[in-house]
Amino acid sequence: MNIEKVKTIATTSTEVSDLETYGRDWSMNFPANPSAVVFPKTEDEVVQLVQWARENKTALVPSGGRTGLSSAATATNKEVVVSFEKMNQILEFNETDQVIRVQPGVITEDLINFAAEKGYFFPIDLAAKGSCQIGGNVATNAGGVRVLKYGMMRNWVSGLKVVTGAGERLYLNKSLVKNATGFDLKNLFVGSEGTLGFITEIELKVTRPQPNTTVLVVGLEKLADVINVYKHFRQGADLSACEVFSNYSMNKVLEVMDLQKPFDSEAAFYLLLELEHLEEDASETIAPLFEYCFEQGWIHDGVISQSPTQAKNLWALRENVSESLSTKSPYRNDVSVRIPNIPAFVEELESAYKKEYPDFEVAWFGHIGDGNLHIDILKPDDMDKTEFIKKCKASDSVLFSVVQKYQGSISAEHGVGLLKKDYLEYSRSPEEIRIMKGIKKVFDPDNILNPGKIFDL
Repeated sequence: MNIEKVKTIATTSTEVSDLETYGRDWSMNFPANPSAVVFPKTEDEVVQLVQWARENKTALVPSGGRTGLSSAATATNKEVVVSFEKMNQILEFNETDQVIRVQPGVITEDLINFAAEKGYFFPIDLAAKGSCQIGGNVATNAGGVRVLKYGMMRNWVSGLKVVTGAGERLYLNKSLVKNATGFDLKNLFVGSEGTLGFITEIELKVTRPQPNTTVLVVGLEKLADVINVYKHFRQGADLSACEVFSNYSMNKVLEVMDLQKPFDSEAAFYLLLELEHLEEDASETIAPLFEYCFEQGWIHDGVISQSPTQAKNLWALRENVSESLSTKSPYRNDVSVRIPNIPAFVEELESAYKKEYPDFEVAWFGHIGDGNLHIDILKPDDMDKTEFIKKCKASDSVLFSVVQKYQGSISAEHGVGLLKKDYLEYSRSPEEIRIMKGIKKVFDPDNILNPGKIFDL
């Protein structure tokens, strides 16, 4: 491998600290073992890197904010990491099209703030928005808390510039609203985890600012009633988010955060609902919905935000669950099933865990509005980390078997990467996997772009 040649293409580092930092994502399940980290600044440099990699038969691993949890951005076998953090410019705002053109290394929160400064709204709102990058969001088809109303990242990408594994430059869709000219290659790259090509520019749609919002947190005793409340509020109001978390998860937040319980009584489950409304005061819409759910016995207590500060504090009870659980070194999974199947899915999963792994301490929470649940297994204080991860990996088959039974997805929003590729068949048929492998070979004939992620060729 001729690293000296790479140094003539773009800024390159072989420092041990950089190899460790840029060689892995947040998952920490696989060791970082890259040979170098390269920091291109232009599309021309990306093309040259791909051409060099083809000539030298060297694998390239893309790196964004590295906030993923599936090891999709982990280099384990002397690959060269391609960091896009220096390609971080907001290039253009076309107000007529309501499209912002950016480089892949733009921090997601910076894009959200830029849109707001221009009087617009970019709705992909993630817990890691302060450090994740737009290119990574596109490569994993990120979601966030408002998928219920605003959809996934795929819904907001109007154009892409990419460099394929053959070193070809493609400009996909060109931000056209209508384009009925065959296969939609743009959407093929969204969620492909860097296995088909490197994203060098992104055109993103924005929309008018979010209207007034009101946040509710309600307590429930039965998981089935979560679905009843969700259905009733969605029928009667403009619901932009619907989040669920258990009493166990909320107590973990209260242990480590300076927050108050939403109300005095305790509940088995808590549901957070965010409603959008044009009028200043939406109490005439919200109160009857709340009262009906109370009368049906679906909820037994609740609180409705009376100010932006109170709404922010209620959101914090849900948004800080993941961070609060981090003190217990959790083994994390994110899965999805159809919304009506959530109660039966959770009950069956909890039963399976109690039978096969009775010592597991499991916290779960998620996005009811899009069927996405996060399942966190917490490490016992007296258990060795290596032993804990080994045991958790063995338990994946239990979780994914239940997912498969309910025809769900083994990965709702964090991708497959290295972590879940052995279980891809639990969500995808042999025919689908064969077709995906064929697509990979078309765009990356030498298998140099993030090889070994999603599946092995």
